Amino acid sequence: MGLVEGLKAEREGRVEETIPGFRGGVFHREKHYLPAMIEGLWRARDRAKQQGEKAFSTAIKIIMNSFYGVLGSSGCRFFDHRLASSITMRGHEIMKQTREFIENRGYQVIYGDTDSTFVSLGCLHSQKDADEIGNKLVTDINAWWTQRLQDEYQIASALEIEYETHYRKFLMPKIRGQDTGSKKRYAGLVGEGENEKMVFKGLESARTDWTPLSQAFQQELYHRVFHGQDIDELVREYAENTLNGNNDDRLFYRKRLRRKLAEYQVNVPPHVRAARMADEVNKKLGRQLQYQYGGWIEYAMTVNGPEPKEALQSPLDYQHYVDKQLRPIAEGILPFIGKDFDDLASPQLGLF
Repeated sequence: MGLVEGLKAEREGRVEETIPGFRGGVFHREKHYLPAMIEGLWRARDRAKQQGEKAFSTAIKIIMNSFYGVLGSSGCRFFDHRLASSITMRGHEIMKQTREFIENRGYQVIYGDTDSTFVSLGCLHSQKDADEIGNKLVTDINAWWTQRLQDEYQIASALEIEYETHYRKFLMPKIRGQDTGSKKRYAGLVGEGENEKMVFKGLESARTDWTPLSQAFQQELYHRVFHGQDIDELVREYAENTLNGNNDDRLFYRKRLRRKLAEYQVNVPPHVRAARMADEVNKKLGRQLQYQYGGWIEYAMTVNGPEPKEALQSPLDYQHYVDKQLRPIAEGILPFIGKDFDDLASPQLGLF
């Protein structure tokens, strides 16, 4: 409705009633439905946050995001490329101009996406000083957008940036084979002294589909790097212990079957192959089939491929775990400190 009425007002010369979008989109200032619907959901999400209802808050966020998703889908009866483009391009414009505002204050924006901006303060700060700088930036940015939207469009600002976290140490691993960081994948050190903790977002340590071996390795490796400790022996020990069979209890993947087992036909991933093997064993033993309708499966990679935890028949493929679990984690951080995984993981040669 906002787009239809906006285009109509523009055609009739009533431009004072409109606000420009992108790619030809023009929106009416008052005749619309979507802003009020989003505002109602926003208030509901704020209440859910205040009441500690995390799942409810997430559900509302997904619904809010789906408005953009459906408007950008050609299968939607309200689809119009001017709607979806105006949402995404306005978001990019907001983040770009926010970055410019921060950089004009003398700070470096090292990363930004649709809803986050990471700012480097340039040198080590105490938690108190960093919090003061972060909160001051938030106050100034919000005030700047309020004034700017009023001056340029004569509308009230619904934009609100929040100060979230100060990372004493921060790393955004590069995408393998590229020179840039990956969206929503980073690790940082938060707090001071006894109150410090490691935070992982989107990395292997935070994902359930990586093995306990990889998660423990990433935690220990990043902790040592962030604290300036030696990591050579750690990398070597993890590689050698894995190859020698000392980490067998930490080599199981755990993944969810999101469909019925019979529905996997064209692409059959490792966890599906393991589930089928498990139920074949169950059938032979006269037991109830467990995975025909989905569920969680634990499996290991063996020299003969994936096999279920409850019916392992082949030796484990230790090289797989070194190459696919330890190496990617190490290569995400070692180049930053001038180290190479192959050099560290190679077995030490004795002198005779």
